[in-house]
Amino acid sequence: MDWSQAVDIYCERTSSAFWAEPINALSNAAFPLAALWAAVQARRRHITAPVVWLLIGMAALIGAGSFLFHTFANAWSELADTLPIWSFVALFTFTAVHRIGGVRPGRLVAIALTVAAAVTAIFLAAGEGTASAAPDPLNGSGQYAPAVIALAVFAALSYRRRHPMWRWIAAATTTFMLSLGFRTADMALCAAWPLGTHFVWHILNGLMIGLLLQVLVRSPVATCTDTADSANG
Repeated sequence: MDWSQAVDIYCERTSSAFWAEPINALSNAAFPLAALWAAVQARRRHITAPVVWLLIGMAALIGAGSFLFHTFANAWSELADTLPIWSFVALFTFTAVHRIGGVRPGRLVAIALTVAAAVTAIFLAAGEGTASAAPDPLNGSGQYAPAVIALAVFAALSYRRRHPMWRWIAAATTTFMLSLGFRTADMALCAAWPLGTHFVWHILNGLMIGLLLQVLVRSPVATCTDTADSANG
């Protein structure tokens, strides 16, 4: 694979220059801002769990990786963009199931393997889509379908159980769906709006990640439910 191969899939980019996508590049500030919001709240609540702080740091790294992609716009920077996103998704899912859902560590192993397999499959599919010359009507947004489904299920379960943060989870889900629409519409709107809409995807995604981190930071740590369930059985 040629890691220096140019990638031009966004409306704003009209040349190979470093600053050919200034709005797309600078709008990635939404991610470190989301991380800062979470860090402030975590410190106020005296949260010391390493996994929470790791997720906060990973949220900031998403912005850094995306900035690299929208400036260098090549194969290696695309990897730098994709890897932090799906690493965050995998670790957040694992952590939320344990800290919020109360699932005991033994069952988390099976969940972690399932999430890892799904993320790997998505990553490989995204790589194949980049190499293909066929136009994608979804502009690469199809890779995020599992994330949409996972968030929708998360929102539905939190509402059903009346989790104290269910409104935050619902807001994060709605924000992600809206942001995905802007990502998908980017190339289709070039003629009417040369700036494109990808930068809105960054801003809304930063908000979505900020909301999810707040859910993690503000939620009480659940006790493991599996032991109680087995005892009742």
